[in-house]
Amino acid sequence: MNNLYEKNTVDTILKRIDSLAPNSLRQWGKMEVAQMMSHCIVALETATGQRKLPRMFIGRILSPFFKSKFYNEQPFDKNSPTGKDFIITDQRDFEKEKESLKNIVQQFATAGPEKCTTHPHSFFGNLTSEQWSIGMHKHLDHHLRQFGA
Repeated sequence: MNNLYEKNTVDTILKRIDSLAPNSLRQWGKMEVAQMMSHCIVALETATGQRKLPRMFIGRILSPFFKSKFYNEQPFDKNSPTGKDFIITDQRDFEKEKESLKNIVQQFATAGPEKCTTHPHSFFGNLTSEQWSIGMHKHLDHHLRQFGA
């Protein structure tokens, strides 16, 4: 399973991010490319512990049924629901978001499992550092595919 602690996987993700352009068109969903990158930054900020979001009540109830979808081998479904803390609706600067996304991907990978957050995911709850790493890779892959990268 690909994860963001593997150098080759990180290198591939960074190349895919570099292939994005301001006019990259989404193949599903509502976000523009810069908004998508900002959305991915928020997700990685939760994985690094820079952003600590409270547990969602609905997540406490439903996460036992869906938690493994975050870190199993199946890609995320198109148009999956997005938590309100992860929705980006304002306009973003493409180049700034691109650099910030690449930086936080590298930061997560370089810090390694020892520095991964122990704070629970807002929906899925407690995750191991490996589960966070797999889930963050799946999330990035999902959104990069969304924009043809």
